[in-house]
Amino acid sequence: MCMWGRRVTAREVIRTLENLGFVVRRQRGSHARLVHTERPDARVTVSIHPGRDVSAGNLASILRQAGVTREEFERARRGKS
Repeated sequence: MCMWGRRVTAREVIRTLENLGFVVRRQRGSHARLVHTERPDARVTVSIHPGRDVSAGNLASILRQAGVTREEFERARRGKS
């Protein structure tokens, strides 16, 4: 279970980060590396494990790396700007 009581997959996290301006720069094994298009210093690593949800701790780390709040992430996940 995730921080908001809802499960979040790695694919959902990547899709949401792409909505926020990140692009997948590379993937090696089970780790995808995303970089923001306008802030090259904003780099995020997402661990991809099919069939498993992203843990609350990993999601918190991803949001911290991205410089995104929970609220911004939820808005982007729902498709609202």
